[in-house]
Amino acid sequence: MTLLSTKREPEADSPPALAQPSRLLASLQLEFQRDAATGQTVLASSLQEPPLRVVRAFPIEDGAAMAHLHNVSGGILGGDSLSLSVHVGAAANVQLTTTGATRIYRPRKNAAVATQQNRIIVEENALLEYVPDALIPFAGSRFSQRTSINLSPGAGLFWWEMIAPGREARGEIFQYDCLEMKMDLSAEGRPIAAERIRLEPQKYDLSSPARFGIYRYYATFYVCRVGLEAKSWLDAEQRLRESAAGLSRPGETLWGVSTLMSHGLVFRCLARHGRDVLSGLHSIWQTSKFLLYGRNAVPPRKVN
Repeated sequence: MTLLSTKREPEADSPPALAQPSRLLASLQLEFQRDAATGQTVLASSLQEPPLRVVRAFPIEDGAAMAHLHNVSGGILGGDSLSLSVHVGAAANVQLTTTGATRIYRPRKNAAVATQQNRIIVEENALLEYVPDALIPFAGSRFSQRTSINLSPGAGLFWWEMIAPGREARGEIFQYDCLEMKMDLSAEGRPIAAERIRLEPQKYDLSSPARFGIYRYYATFYVCRVGLEAKSWLDAEQRLRESAAGLSRPGETLWGVSTLMSHGLVFRCLARHGRDVLSGLHSIWQTSKFLLYGRNAVPPRKVN
């Protein structure tokens, strides 16, 4: 008896099947500790998967360590799944920045949404300052980021993120498909802030007065120090509200500030030009750090 195969052979003139775009999985895990003998914060360990990389941690003022987050591929491609894990040990002082803007490229056909997961732990009496350059979504790009931050007793946080409208020099203003940013912030195991942003300019006009209006850039800046009394934060809000008002120029830049349910403040900005956002972030960082810590903010050195 002859067995007949049920497998169908492709016809000679049928088009080849489309190959699925490759999906890059990469993670960067960093652990910082304070050296008890010297008082200097050091990068105690790291696990790096290309294209994510940290070359070294540089010592800066007050025993802090500053590290540059590299993506040696030049940006985030469609389908990429990246993760960043940062553990700041007790009493350590860490500053993280990027080497330049984070570029979200247009995906290839059939590519999945590019994703980034950030998991941050700041231990007792430690401080993390996360001060990156802007995120630039290219035309047609799709990106989703999820961040979780846990602060222990006495821990401090300065964390900002800035979103550009696209490659302005090429006339790409709000031409990306989707940009999603989710953030959950906890202190002593209790949630104190949750942020959910989903921008879909091809479906919903971001220039609507109910959305961005005449503005193009958006930024959020969280300022926290666990353990301060509620009255201290109300006083800080009042003082920093005056600083935010001084930075605002209706029609060009708008700044606002409000207290979290506990342990911190959140600033938000809408602006027509990125330079106004960055200068405002640095100004608020300087004022709020001196107010909370009695120390000046140290702008990060950039490397190529």
